[in-house]
Amino acid sequence: MKQLSRSIHLSVHIHKDPDAMAERAAHILAAACDEAISERGCFRIAISGGKTPIPLFRLLTRRDWTAALPWDKISVFWADERCVSPDHPDSNYGMAHKELLSYVPCTQFYRMRGDLDPEKAALDYEEILMKEFMLKEGEIPRFDMILLGMGDDGHTASLFPNSPGLYAGDRLVIDQYVPERKADRLTMTLPVLNNARCCMFLVTGKEKHAVLQKALNLLDKPELPAQLVRPAVGDLIWVVDEDAATGGE
Repeated sequence: MKQLSRSIHLSVHIHKDPDAMAERAAHILAAACDEAISERGCFRIAISGGKTPIPLFRLLTRRDWTAALPWDKISVFWADERCVSPDHPDSNYGMAHKELLSYVPCTQFYRMRGDLDPEKAALDYEEILMKEFMLKEGEIPRFDMILLGMGDDGHTASLFPNSPGLYAGDRLVIDQYVPERKADRLTMTLPVLNNARCCMFLVTGKEKHAVLQKALNLLDKPELPAQLVRPAVGDLIWVVDEDAATGGE
């Protein structure tokens, strides 16, 4: 797959708590949305699961934010998904629908089918990306923003340390079994993440301090999945709380 030349713009925003993080992240998202719609007529974002983005999602359901964003021009995709039904408590789609999509007038969203056979679900999502981005064979979708989290083991999306998925350079979406979680996952691959115009990480908690310090060191040899997220031509933004930044000191 063709890669763009490397030029990373890194920024780190440290805030007191998750609510303050949500405010910052919402403004970053809105600015990216405005730019994308002005230049290309639509805003394509891929989101992740977990609890960290919930304050942001809840903020976006507030009347002022709902009115401020052009939801009819926003397309929502998923960076990863657990292989469960959409009404399962672990479903990334289910969480996003409960906390955000059921409150905003967004009609263009494309969930990963965690309720299907994982291999088929991954191939189906690749087809969706090919169609929606009008890609030719070998091309990579260029999202306007991919919203990510990071586990205390350094995983992001559903790319875990030492997992085969880290080396899936010829795929857009893969399925893989994660032994640590004893579960199947669907996830976008690193070529997709690193082709985004902006990757924004949201990280909270003092237990993430050590891995955050490692992830932010761009001069260090990348070993953790989160370290491998380095957009080829785009912004790498970290929005973190004080506990994650300082270790709670």
